[in-house]
Amino acid sequence: MTNPAERLVDLLDLEQIEVNIFRGASPQESLQRVFGGQVAGQALVAAGRTTEGDRPVHSLHAYFLRPGIPGVPIVYQVERVRDGRSFTTRRVTAVQQGKTIFNLTASFHRPEEGGIEHQLPPRLDFPHPDTLPKVADEIRAHLGALPEALERMARRQPFDIRYADRLRWTPEELKGADPRSAVWMRAVGPLGDDPLVHTCALTYASDMTLLDAVRLPVEPLWGTRGFDMASLDHAMWFHRPFRADEWFLYDQESPIAHGGRGLARGRIYDLEGRLLVSVVQEGLFRPYPSGRPQPPAAAEPTPKS
Repeated sequence: MTNPAERLVDLLDLEQIEVNIFRGASPQESLQRVFGGQVAGQALVAAGRTTEGDRPVHSLHAYFLRPGIPGVPIVYQVERVRDGRSFTTRRVTAVQQGKTIFNLTASFHRPEEGGIEHQLPPRLDFPHPDTLPKVADEIRAHLGALPEALERMARRQPFDIRYADRLRWTPEELKGADPRSAVWMRAVGPLGDDPLVHTCALTYASDMTLLDAVRLPVEPLWGTRGFDMASLDHAMWFHRPFRADEWFLYDQESPIAHGGRGLARGRIYDLEGRLLVSVVQEGLFRPYPSGRPQPPAAAEPTPKS
């Protein structure tokens, strides 16, 4: 069986079908909608392929417009907005079956020396990831065997995820819980040495757990889910070089949830506590109607609107 990390690298290796047009695979998964991190990662690959490669991406801003269909290829159309002396800007439109499902704008910056240097200190009261159980093992220990479809997804998961904050399993444990969550992550295998692959892989991972912070005061993260969730938009700022196949801490919080939407902010650190990436995402949260079957909150990415 192919290593899930190798499958992720293959997923990010787009086919170029014209000068500014690329095509990406969309695996046939059990999800009803394409995982948004996949679309964002592939779109960033398309943007990066149209640059000279000497300027790493420093920010991206994206909107999820329609749900993608699993198993149907996605075409990425790149607009070369600007090629300046220090910055390069690209706009990417993702199209599936003739409809736009996603838009992304990415900015690339030539590295510079000097300037202001500071960083707020991170939360440091987390166990080392090597001392924590893998998320799938922790779920099985508390909830028993997962449904076969979710077991298959866990085996295909390209990232090792371990909760740094204590998981809460009952409504009683949720009382007084802050809207915060933290996880350790790293790719389950080597991703090679192309910096763009690592950036796009981390973009993929950044969409997997961020909205957990919105749900934490309301319901356990694992078990029967009471809300239909969908990501609306996603923004990232890349501060330092990193490898996505080395441990990074994803510290997440939700400053507000109101009117059916919840905002989440994430900060990604390396093992030394250096801030690597900042992330902001807004999600849509709608309660399932009373009496309607509710799906399990399992090891599946957040679907898109």
